Amino acid sequence: MLEAPGQVSRALRSAPPDRVVEAADLALRSILGASRTDVFIADYRISGLWPVLDTDLAGAGFLACHSMAQRCFSSQQPVTDADDEGRCRLYLPLSVWGERLGVLLVELPGPPGPDTVERAADIAGELAVVLRAADRETDRYRRVRRRERLSMAAEMQWELLPGRSVSHAAFELAGQLEPAYTVGGDHFDWSLDGDRLTATVLNGAGIGLTAALLTAVTVNALRNARRSGGSLDEQAELASDTVYYQHRGRRYVATLLLELDTVTGRVRAVDAGSPHLLRLRGGTVTPIHLEQQLPLGMFAEARYDVQEFDLEPGDRLFVVSDGVWAADPGDRGAYGERVMARAMRSTRLQPPAEAVGTVMRELHAWHADADFSDDAVVVCVDWRGSASGGDG
Repeated sequence: MLEAPGQVSRALRSAPPDRVVEAADLALRSILGASRTDVFIADYRISGLWPVLDTDLAGAGFLACHSMAQRCFSSQQPVTDADDEGRCRLYLPLSVWGERLGVLLVELPGPPGPDTVERAADIAGELAVVLRAADRETDRYRRVRRRERLSMAAEMQWELLPGRSVSHAAFELAGQLEPAYTVGGDHFDWSLDGDRLTATVLNGAGIGLTAALLTAVTVNALRNARRSGGSLDEQAELASDTVYYQHRGRRYVATLLLELDTVTGRVRAVDAGSPHLLRLRGGTVTPIHLEQQLPLGMFAEARYDVQEFDLEPGDRLFVVSDGVWAADPGDRGAYGERVMARAMRSTRLQPPAEAVGTVMRELHAWHADADFSDDAVVVCVDWRGSASGGDG
């Protein structure tokens, strides 16, 4: 029988990567007397939560709109639900540093006390960390995430992403790509290093695999410069030269690079023919106007200037690609000029991970739920104010 938290951690770590869910199931049955468990993983569109153990439920579409699991996933808080026979289902968020992976279900013979909820939450936390690591070693959990086949371009783009959200004492950040299963050139990337958060949004030219390859080269060039200690303008310049000498100016990438000082709220930016940057302060959406410079890769030896602006505690930044801003499904006008600000204002009480979904859902509605004609990326950053205590 497993009892100590350390034993649970060792059991999860020693399990094969494709069997960590079964290891968690055994631990929960042994420690808490659970009669059933399951892990539900969010799909690429974050439109549903899908089971890993009881896959028959997925076939029945049971969890595509399962209210309790969705409530737990959205609130990131434990949720309980009892049936007529007195059994209780406990839903717990599976999250790592703000990255929302899914939900853990634990079915118990009766209502759980606070100690039981705490112990189950600790196991959920351990499981989330192990699942994130195991995802690199097995395809099992990725198969659950995808509700249809990804295009080759989309496969590359999702592999290249840093994650879909991250949380810190000073900020919260999230991003989303659409169309999730066929996205080509649009992308986002971020990295936290001490008091510096670097985020980039790329609007890769072209479609399909050609656009994805161009974006992959650009993202890795930016990472190479950043990881070598390069400043924001040096990151842009190295990436621009890399793309130029690969394509000789025939192909280029519109990119916005941001660097947030998480203590002061000072933002440094390089606008390389960029995606659009907007600030939500209170209930007001305001475009942040930066001097547009050349897209990365348009000319050899291009040089870039850094611009700066300040955030106030509680400010929210949205970065959207042209596929969002200029989306025009007919004679309705561009989404960014007509309704996007309203969608952004409606998110002010939502965390960024929910806010990017709201903007994307409004964009789907603007398209009358038809397929997007262009890739779309939304990134949302909240700056909470100076945090002296490190990671949250």
